Amino acid sequence: MDPLDELRTLIIRHTAGQRGDSVQLIDGVRVSRRDEPTELTASMAQPSVAIVASGVKLTMLNGVAYEYGVGQYLVTSLDLPVVGQALKATPDEPFAVISLRLDPVEIAPLLLDAPPRSPQYAGLVVSDATPDLLDPVVRLLRIADRPDDVRVLAPGIRREILWRLLTGEQGGLVRQIGLADGMLAHISRAISWIRRHHHEPLLVADLAELAGMSPSTFHRHFRAATSMTPIQFQKQIRLQEARVLLRTQSLTAAEVGFQVGYTSSAHFTRTYHQAFGRTPGEDRTA
Repeated sequence: MDPLDELRTLIIRHTAGQRGDSVQLIDGVRVSRRDEPTELTASMAQPSVAIVASGVKLTMLNGVAYEYGVGQYLVTSLDLPVVGQALKATPDEPFAVISLRLDPVEIAPLLLDAPPRSPQYAGLVVSDATPDLLDPVVRLLRIADRPDDVRVLAPGIRREILWRLLTGEQGGLVRQIGLADGMLAHISRAISWIRRHHHEPLLVADLAELAGMSPSTFHRHFRAATSMTPIQFQKQIRLQEARVLLRTQSLTAAEVGFQVGYTSSAHFTRTYHQAFGRTPGEDRTA
């Protein structure tokens, strides 16, 4: 069987009869299926690789669109606020994808043996999946519902997948994810601070010090990695958190705006509408 056909079949098998369209099979390994196109949905993406077996997905970062379909994969290098949707999906040809977390702790031991690569600094990249990459991914899904096989065999298969990524087209970026003292690690520390303190005033100089860089160098590298300035990144985090609060908590729009860091209700409403095409009040009652 063609590797992509088998990957699609395995994803459909593992999601059949499950509550929801997304299932975590193994720690850090998730499969998802959609039988119809979806609306744009905001989320926080984590360092990961997502390989599409059928259908087409659109992911947007700060207005920049990344479209990827059958036989392609998306590498996410940092925690990033994105919006995404399944563009092409039908019951006969569903959108089917497997996502694997990219853990720096798992990548780091492979770096000594991996061939040197020019460093890459990007938040999202799309590439074509090679047969060498698809083969271990398919083997991982074959054993995903056999606990003893998972316990004994999965670590080696995951290591093989990471090796294929490190030696593949996006190896320079995946390598950066595994470097404890690499630029992405420094930017990641700043991102973690912004996420924890998104409601507080942000000083770029303080973030630069946290990342161990001068303010100008930090600003340049942060924008290269995320396509946003630190202020724009904080804004995206605030708005995503506000949308979650509006849909899950019994709070007024003004209370939500204040909770995520806006001192002006009018400014919050205007910014929210620009981002989502709806006012906070409309989203709260949806």
